[in-house]
Amino acid sequence: MGGIVENVTDENYKELTESSATVVAYGIASCEPCAAYDPVLAGVAEKLPHVRIGKAKMHVPGKCREIKKRHAFETYPTTHLYSRGNLLLTREGKIEEDELIALIQRHLSQG
Repeated sequence: MGGIVENVTDENYKELTESSATVVAYGIASCEPCAAYDPVLAGVAEKLPHVRIGKAKMHVPGKCREIKKRHAFETYPTTHLYSRGNLLLTREGKIEEDELIALIQRHLSQG
């Protein structure tokens, strides 16, 4: 599913995070840095099609209830890097595209 940013919900969260290389960005609608992060995520998805990129819209009622129970976020956006169900890295705030690509290449298998 490379090249796209997937919508993350309670229903697909486990399957998504159990992939070999996954980035999940958590955000809310009223967050300007979250909106500014969208093109970064899209760019990374295009450049690294072997990595699954997902965005969890934490403000959408009923979509991320279980995710909210698992994680307490103090800052949005917050980005998690997962491999096969293991959380490898947490980064708060917007990450620039080149830095996110470097983090992915450093922490996630190449698929």
